[in-house]
Amino acid sequence: MRILLKIGITAVALWIATVFIDGITVGGDDTGRKALALVGVAVVFGLVNAVIKPIVKTLGCAFYILTLGLFGLVVNGLLMLLTSKLAERLDLPFHVDGFWPAFWGAIVVGVVGWALHLVLGDDDD
Repeated sequence: MRILLKIGITAVALWIATVFIDGITVGGDDTGRKALALVGVAVVFGLVNAVIKPIVKTLGCAFYILTLGLFGLVVNGLLMLLTSKLAERLDLPFHVDGFWPAFWGAIVVGVVGWALHLVLGDDDD
């Protein structure tokens, strides 16, 4: 149940990023297809963050320390861009136009995801 909640929260956060950030788009003929695309992208985004982010954090530990954690914002933006490329390969209608939309989109997704986790709580079933 917990994984479904996390996917749902990420999907909502990605949708909010598409609303507020120019350069992040989700396609689809109707609302249902857009919602399914966002759920698919949320799964891809979760897998990218679960697999690649720890590796990058370990290898780039010195940059995190040197920049007092600000390097994490760059990493998150690059992971958002990678998610867009993977979504394209999986025929999901989600696209990020470049680094800066990915950078700001990752910030929006992080903040919205954090806020939704505060509101909805963390289910430990």
